Amino acid sequence: MASSPCLHAVPNTEPSVRTAAQLPIHLADGREASSTIYSFCGLADGKEHFALRFGNDDVDAPLVRLHSECMTGDVLGSARCDCGPQLQESLLRLHEEGGYLLYMRQEGRGIGLYAKLDAYRLQESGHDTYAANRALGHGDDERDYTAAAEMLKALGVTRITLITNNPDKRAQLEAHGIEVVAVRPTGVFFGRHNVRYLEAKVRHTHHTLTLPTAVKDS
Repeated sequence: MASSPCLHAVPNTEPSVRTAAQLPIHLADGREASSTIYSFCGLADGKEHFALRFGNDDVDAPLVRLHSECMTGDVLGSARCDCGPQLQESLLRLHEEGGYLLYMRQEGRGIGLYAKLDAYRLQESGHDTYAANRALGHGDDERDYTAAAEMLKALGVTRITLITNNPDKRAQLEAHGIEVVAVRPTGVFFGRHNVRYLEAKVRHTHHTLTLPTAVKDS
């Protein structure tokens, strides 16, 4: 697919692919994977989200992972969350089965990196992740997946198998015309630094995480 910069985008037109380029990547297990990276024109929120495609395009309901940007987890390997391991697991599964990773620029459940770091400080004084967001004047989860649905449609994908533990992702995609035919959970990546974080996901936003009894009782 040729590059199509958005310099002369027509207002009120449907979002479209701006550029597609080949992107070989190194996976967590040491293998190299071939992918295609896509940028977009005309997304509702104007952010620089991108998509990675693995495998071919002839699957009826390809695997799709919506992954919200987490600088601390994805880049620095933070143990305070499970974002980095979820991203690496998703890349491995997509390499093996084909599908799409949509990388959404919605740091800190939509509040941004600096506000997320402010929330970290509040968590150190006893707040859970959601209470910390509220104390800063934010909602529990401010992420909006309108742009994700637009990206999928621009790629010609309207039926998917979604990789997630978060029921809100499915609900928002379906509200925007994406048919989610099945949901596959991610792994449960817990440790001593993120136990309260994972428990809060289950308690506040009903993530489908099954934490070991020993962890929940610790």
